[in-house]
Amino acid sequence: MGAASHGFAEVGGDPERGEELFRQCSSCHQVGQGAVDRIGPQLNHIFDRAAGEAEGFRYSAGFERAAAGGLVWTYDTLDSFIENPRVLVSNTRMSFRGIAEQQDRDDLLAYLRLFSSSPANIPEAAPTAAAVDHAVAPEVLAIVGDPAYGEYLSGECTACHQASGAATGIPSITNWPTEDFVVAMHAYKEGVRAHPVMQMMAGRLSNEEIAALAAYFESIR
Repeated sequence: MGAASHGFAEVGGDPERGEELFRQCSSCHQVGQGAVDRIGPQLNHIFDRAAGEAEGFRYSAGFERAAAGGLVWTYDTLDSFIENPRVLVSNTRMSFRGIAEQQDRDDLLAYLRLFSSSPANIPEAAPTAAAVDHAVAPEVLAIVGDPAYGEYLSGECTACHQASGAATGIPSITNWPTEDFVVAMHAYKEGVRAHPVMQMMAGRLSNEEIAALAAYFESIR
């Protein structure tokens, strides 16, 4: 059966490697922009979704029973299902034999996380959660960011966070105070905030780039 219950931060899945692993799933499932149902349902927003609830998809009797029994796709139930689908859901039509290695499952789930909003069992799911106790050097906080450069850099951010300020699933970062933004990003960058996707993204950014993004998002009207 699946691994013992854990938070995503303790797992440390690699979403880039997970994207490669997803190729073995892609003959039946799609995920990302424009994803549609195939042999299996599309997997956008799979975390926190009740089993058997992809609109318009016709599920097997086994999945209908699991759904009626209250199965919800949390990190642990997904982990167990990917390890051995038929152990968790009997009589499923899914012919996939499962993934035995825990790290492979963690990496695959880290990739699927990119397409879900605020999933359960993943600490710090909301990047705009209250700042943790994390000190940033005064000279870093003093950097004055260029909003125009921040707008140029913002594409990865707005893939999830809407520049309009709408907060559908993933909270808004528009009009967030620059210092709070900088503190939070450096907490991800230095591994204090335990969210592997945000850690990966923040780790790519220089101090000046973080300051520019902070200035841009605070300036949006």
